[in-house]
Amino acid sequence: MALHVAPGTAWADALARAVAATPEAFDGTITSSDVTLRNLTGGGWQPIGTPGTVRTPVDNTALARLSRVDAGVARTAVTAAAAAHRVWATTPLAERKARVTAALDDLTAHRDTLALLLVWEIGKPWRLARADVDRALDGVRWYAEQIDRQVAGRDPLPGPVSNIASWNYPMSVLVHAELVQLLAGNAVIAKTPSQGGAVCLTVAHALMHRAGLPVTLLSGGGEELSEVLVRSPEIGAVAFVGGRSNGGKVAAALLDTDKRHMIEQEGLNAWGIWHFSQWDVLAAHLRKGFEYGKQRCTAYPRFVVQRELVDAFLDVYLPVVRAIRFGHPLAVAAAGDPLPDLDFGPLISAAKADELHRKVDEAIRAGAIPLYRGRLDRGTFLPGQDTSAYVAPAALLAPPGRSRLMHAEPFGPVDTIVVVDTEEELLAQMNASNGALVASLACDDEEEAAKLAVDLQAFKVGVNKPRSRGDREEPFGGRGASWKGAFVGGDLLVQAVTVGEPGERLFGNFPDHTSYPPT
Repeated sequence: MALHVAPGTAWADALARAVAATPEAFDGTITSSDVTLRNLTGGGWQPIGTPGTVRTPVDNTALARLSRVDAGVARTAVTAAAAAHRVWATTPLAERKARVTAALDDLTAHRDTLALLLVWEIGKPWRLARADVDRALDGVRWYAEQIDRQVAGRDPLPGPVSNIASWNYPMSVLVHAELVQLLAGNAVIAKTPSQGGAVCLTVAHALMHRAGLPVTLLSGGGEELSEVLVRSPEIGAVAFVGGRSNGGKVAAALLDTDKRHMIEQEGLNAWGIWHFSQWDVLAAHLRKGFEYGKQRCTAYPRFVVQRELVDAFLDVYLPVVRAIRFGHPLAVAAAGDPLPDLDFGPLISAAKADELHRKVDEAIRAGAIPLYRGRLDRGTFLPGQDTSAYVAPAALLAPPGRSRLMHAEPFGPVDTIVVVDTEEELLAQMNASNGALVASLACDDEEEAAKLAVDLQAFKVGVNKPRSRGDREEPFGGRGASWKGAFVGGDLLVQAVTVGEPGERLFGNFPDHTSYPPT
């Protein structure tokens, strides 16, 4: 039976729900070609900027029009946000908590709308999209319960927090961070990610604005707006989540300032297999690792395997990768069928898919051995659907040193496997990217694993389990080139966006010191 989009989940349905929930944030009629997103600045939604069409990676159809502002508009917005910050910073904590809680209640009421928007805008399967929204809201509720203790003896920053985040977790990373920053007494500015998530973020910020929170949401090119959103003297802190290239530019722009910053960049997170035999345990982690096509900063695309364990590892790994489910995240065979429980949908764009294909081909031409290359016809798609943003799973053995996949995160469903003979080789290969956010060791002897973990350049190291950003009280950061500035997560997130005693040294990677919390 031919597949079709599940009733009630078409983009027209999602957009109608978004506009009905927050009409003040949109212009135009309820058709994908006519609706234009406004920018939130100066305490209201403004019909400003140059509109451009936004397309979905799901099937390359048009979603809406995004109005991109220029640097001059951004400067005016920063000035207005700084004025709002001065008022908000003196607002009693009880009032701040009440307004954030009201926003959480409204966001919760629209949870499924926000999740459906994420499915269409960034291609997340339904289960993962809902989880992204839930993690944001549940996490901030925890902070609302802890914030009295966390801000005791601390003050808000001297200016608003500027947030420049990646597209892959609009709610659980960006909105979550903003709401905590607001609890701590700071006004917030957010730039919509250029590649996806703008409609979801527009609805979320409209609900936050209604609750009386001092939020600004701007759309525009990173190159044009970065100077304003990073270097403006009114900005109290910069929070960046993205790749090393753009993160390096942000860090360079801050070199001659004393501005507080949290710059999260990717690293090549590796899983080492050493003196190990618990293959059934590893199999479950391997399958979960493919969620969202490994488009996550804490995904594990590199496996470093002891030579004598390669055959046993492949006996477990290859059946898992062959069983990965991918395709259109809303395709069903009949009305009433549940939405597909996929591991992943598309990559964020056809351009990213093409880039990843080129990296795989480049590695194979240079000598990598293709252990597995999936085919798109094994995915679930609608008849005649555009599939240009989809990439089937692949696994390469021994990528050569000159291959880009050897040293950099693919940010897609492509794994690389490296074989080693000694502990020194194991550590060198796991540390190939000069710092990472997470790493894991599969090792039967946990004491041996703990000794090896000391020399891994990753912020968190798991033994026989993966690590992730974590929730609530769990800190998060990176080692080496994967992170610059203050660490976040738990109490550290509040400390990063508040001012303590004179001379305070925060946990983080700074030019003059590096300090790590227990992880």
